[in-house]
Amino acid sequence: MTENVVARRYAKALFAVARKGGDGDLDAYGKDLAGLADVLAIAPEALGFFKNPTFDATEKKAVLGDLLGKLSVQPMVKNFCELLADKDRLPVLPDIAEVYKKMLEDAQGVVAGSLVTAIALPEARQSQIKDALAKKAGKTLALDFVVDADILGGVVLKVGDKVLDASLRAQLHILKEQIKRGE
Repeated sequence: MTENVVARRYAKALFAVARKGGDGDLDAYGKDLAGLADVLAIAPEALGFFKNPTFDATEKKAVLGDLLGKLSVQPMVKNFCELLADKDRLPVLPDIAEVYKKMLEDAQGVVAGSLVTAIALPEARQSQIKDALAKKAGKTLALDFVVDADILGGVVLKVGDKVLDASLRAQLHILKEQIKRGE
C-alpha cells in the first residue's frame, strides 16, 4: 500500500510538470517511463540492484545513467529518475510508470480494456467490436484482444473497472451451482 501512495505522488508530480509543457511532453514522458519500466521488467537483476541497500545513490545513478543513455529519454525524465535514485525510490519506478499511464489515459479520455475470446477473431471483426464498444462508452477505447481457450466459448469483456463475463465457462459454473442447490 505504501508503494502505491509513493508511486501516485511521484507520478502526479511528473504529470504536473509534463502538463505545463503541453500534450507533447505528456506523451513523451509517458513513453520514456514505459520504456524504462519495460527494461526493468526484462532485466529484473537491474531492479534487484536498485533495491539493494549496499549500493549508494552514486552507484545506482551510474547504472541508471547507462540505462537512460541507451533509451535516450527526455532530459526531464532523466532528472526525475536521478531524483528517484537520490531518494532511494528507483524500485518504485514500474509502479510510477503504471500510475502515469493511467493518468495520461484519463486526461486523453481513453479507457483501457480487454476482450477475451476462446478463438482468435479476424482483424475486421476486432475493428467492428472495438468501434461499437467505443461508441457505447462515448470515449476512445484501447482494447486488447486476448485468446483463452479455457473460457470454452463466449467472451469476457473488461473495460475500466467493469467486467462482463458472458463465457460458456461462467454459464456452466452458474448451472453447476444451481444443480447443487437443487433449483
